[in-house]
Formats: sequence, structure tokens, C-alpha cells
Amino acid sequence: MTKRNGLPRLGWRVEGDVLKTELFPLVDLQRYVCQQLSLVSETPILDAQVLLGRVFEKSRAWVLAHPEAILSPVQEASLQAYLDQLRSGIPLPYVLGEWEFYDLTFSLTSQVLIPRPETELLVDQALKWLASARPNRLACDVGTGSGCIAVTLAAHQPDLHLLAIDISLPALQTAAANAERHKVSSQIDFLQNDLTKGIGGHFDLICANLPYIPSARLRSLPVYGREPGLALDGGPDGLDLIRRLLSHAPGNLTPGGLLLMEIEATQGEAVLELARQTFPNSRPMVLTDLAGMDRLLVVEDE
Repeated sequence: MTKRNGLPRLGWRVEGDVLKTELFPLVDLQRYVCQQLSLVSETPILDAQVLLGRVFEKSRAWVLAHPEAILSPVQEASLQAYLDQLRSGIPLPYVLGEWEFYDLTFSLTSQVLIPRPETELLVDQALKWLASARPNRLACDVGTGSGCIAVTLAAHQPDLHLLAIDISLPALQTAAANAERHKVSSQIDFLQNDLTKGIGGHFDLICANLPYIPSARLRSLPVYGREPGLALDGGPDGLDLIRRLLSHAPGNLTPGGLLLMEIEATQGEAVLELARQTFPNSRPMVLTDLAGMDRLLVVEDE
């Protein structure tokens, strides 16, 4: 086996008077890419499949179904360029400029948080509640980031109207672009604001995936410095923004409305106590994610 530009090859062969190289078939190339990504990714197998799908301009399912495929020289150069960026520490979603969430693909920049599978629990609960609620509801997505929550809810509920809030203007610009991409711009208004401060409206549904990682712990995590700190740092105990939003929520939530907030896995009891103090007549609960970790605060106002 030989290597050129860092990618594995089967070797050299002569075809007529021309000396040619042969690349490994896709099944072996995927193992190589996975090995390279294991140094910089928590999900190297998935990321390798996604990356090779981008290089071949095919779906991840196609990559899995065509283990015999061979890279063209142009595709080889493209893969090498991607791997160089990844080795420098840039997360794959930023390298690709987009990432999948729920059943949609979202454009990304390095100024917004990368959508994660655990946030789909919030969307699941919101859609389940919306399906049984009255039509033409008004929702608020606080800390919208890429817009993945607001856009997904709008795409699945055509009669839903949303206010998407973020303190970051670049984040709002990305969210607005994603709303345009998925043809739900008419359902969403975007507002640069500090949480719901100064907002007098009432919402049937309030969703929030706010920064919730304690500052000291954040600095020890691989994500530190790779994604925007503004979207990750929740203050000394990780609850600064959650505490503030909860304090405003009773004035923004309609009677019988629903509040959903993603939380860090160790914050369940602390967040429940905050919610009980803020909504004394309700029975807040915390739902766990697929890993069995506390993940979602649910408060249904009564």
C-alpha cells in the first residue's frame, strides 16, 4: 500500500504506456477517514459517512450501499481539503457549512451552536403538544441560534407563528437564512433581544435551548473554543440564563401554555426547584434523553 496526499492507495499499475494509481474502495477508505476523525470527533463513524457523502455528492445511505465506489481525482482532492480542515480542529458541521437536525438540513456558521440530537427531544414534546392544542398558536423560541427549533416547528405546523429571539445578530441572520431555505419565513419573526426582557406578549409555547454548561466545566470540554462560548457558557452554576428566563416566563406564557427548556444532565433537581418557585400552581417535570440523562424541563401552566 502507498499513500499520496495522505490518502491510502492500493498501489501502482501500468495501463498501456500510462502509470496509474488505484485508490482503496469506499469501504476501506471509510475506515481510514473514520480513523482520522477519531482524533477530533466524538462520532467518527457517522461523521466519516457524512463526509464521504458530501465528497461523492450522495446521501449517507448511498455511501453505505456502495462499498465498491472509487474516488475520482477531483473527489480525492476535495476529501483531502476537508480532512486538512478537520485536523486543524474545525468541527465537521462548520467545514461542511450545514448539518442535519430532525428531518431537515440547516446552514451553519461558526457563530452558531451545532444542532445536536438531544435537542430533538424538545421538538418531539413541542410537536406532540401542538398537535392537541388549538390552531393558530403563537410560540417563542428563546436563544434560537441556527433556528433549528423554530424552523423545524414551523415546517411541521403550518398554522404556527413564532418569535425567534437571540442576542447575537449573526445567529439571527443564520436562522433567517434557514427559515428562507425551508420556506417558513412567513411564519417566523426574528428579534435581537436579551431573552424575553421587555417583551409584553403572551405565548402558547415557549421553547429554549440556552447556554447551560457551568463556566469552569466548559473550559475542560473539547467543545471549548471550537463553538461559540456565548451559546455554551451558562455562568458559575450553568443556570444564569435559565434562572432569568424562568423569572420572566409567568408574564409571557398564556394560561394553559407550555414551557420547554433543555438542561444539562446534572441540573434536573435544581431546575425543578426553580420551576416550582416560579410556577407554584403547576407540576413541572424533567424528561430524560435516550441515554437516560436529565435533559428537558417541562412546565405546563395551569
